[in-house]
Amino acid sequence: MPSTPPYKAHLIVAPSKAEVPDQLHLPVISACKKALARSGSESVFTIALSGGSLPAQLGTLSESFDKAGVNPQWDKWYVLLADERCVPSSDGDSNLGAIRTSFLDKVGIPEDQVYGIDESLLSDANDSTEKIAVAYEAIVDTVLARSGGALDLAVLGFGPDGHTCSLFPDHPLLSETERQVAPILDSPKPPPKRITLTFPVLNERTGSIIFCGAGKSKGPILRAVLADVAEATETTAGAIAPRMVTYADPPPYPCGMVRPKSLNLTWVVDADAVEELGL
Repeated sequence: MPSTPPYKAHLIVAPSKAEVPDQLHLPVISACKKALARSGSESVFTIALSGGSLPAQLGTLSESFDKAGVNPQWDKWYVLLADERCVPSSDGDSNLGAIRTSFLDKVGIPEDQVYGIDESLLSDANDSTEKIAVAYEAIVDTVLARSGGALDLAVLGFGPDGHTCSLFPDHPLLSETERQVAPILDSPKPPPKRITLTFPVLNERTGSIIFCGAGKSKGPILRAVLADVAEATETTAGAIAPRMVTYADPPPYPCGMVRPKSLNLTWVVDADAVEELGL
């Protein structure tokens, strides 16, 4: 039986943390253009966003669209959460709250096209996290149906422990094969109750994924996940040409288990994050 070929992705290394947003925005703009040019289905752009340090990287996305001469058509965006803490959006732990403050409040995406959790379920003491996950999965199905059954883009972070979304090392959710949104009651990072997208939607129903991270704390994760990194090519028109990278098998961390079947996966990091790779 033939072996599965190694999974490959792209790596973009910004010279500094301050330059990460510009390099991150370029593939976001490309994915948006591709989605809005789609024929045969509703012209929309469906995107899932992580919380953590990622929202701050999106604060100048509107300016990047202007610089690129591309109309983002914000009224056609549908925004999902890659994961969320089971707290009100006004809570400091809320991913939606952080995304609103850093990004959504600066652009014209209609509020009813931004999908947070059903906060009315937070007061339900009986299996509230499970109910929130079930309700959110129904939202995910509805949104993905607008873009041909697959999410156009997910922009994700990754932690110094290798987690992404709320998929943590050695957690049973890493083996989930059916649910697209799952509850988690025992997150190793507080707060413990969360919901998260799972590998079935990330790997099977997502057209493009971007990982974004900066700083030396990301170095050990990248060194473990990436088995080989090709030589860089020339930079053109403000865009740093991506390097081809080959994944390590078996994947050592949850972020390395994100392998969309579209093969459209890009890492955008800074020079500090790849210092351990000798780049």
